[in-house]
Amino acid sequence: MTVLKTGRLPALAFVFAIAAPVAAKESIQYRNLLTPLLETGTDIIDQPIVYPSGNAKITSAIVVIPPGKDTGWHTHEVPLFVHVLDGTVTVDYGDNGTKVYKAGETFMEAMNWPHNGINKEEVPARILAVYMGSDDKTNTATVPGPK
Repeated sequence: MTVLKTGRLPALAFVFAIAAPVAAKESIQYRNLLTPLLETGTDIIDQPIVYPSGNAKITSAIVVIPPGKDTGWHTHEVPLFVHVLDGTVTVDYGDNGTKVYKAGETFMEAMNWPHNGINKEEVPARILAVYMGSDDKTNTATVPGPK
């Protein structure tokens, strides 16, 4: 029985030695499939991204803003990844200016900063929104606009 147990160790070492290059090769292969959209530590108005405390809760949604409509002034208590799928969205950040995002563009939305997304085009704007929140934080809260 002792011989069998010690005999397994070299066999396992051999399996891991063979698997390590395969795992590295798979990582390279997987990386070759990726098209990076965004890598950042700050949001669109250069605030550091801070994850909320509590139990993690990820919410993803497609947001559609019809032509000539807006989201209304709001804030986000959680990091929000945004990828514009179709159309153009103009976001008014009040004192931080206005930015225009077109299909294919990706950004981290401002946290705890009032803003309003507006579709000034004649076609619907569609965005993928991924909220990286928690059970005790609100993804989106309505706020009064600037005066």
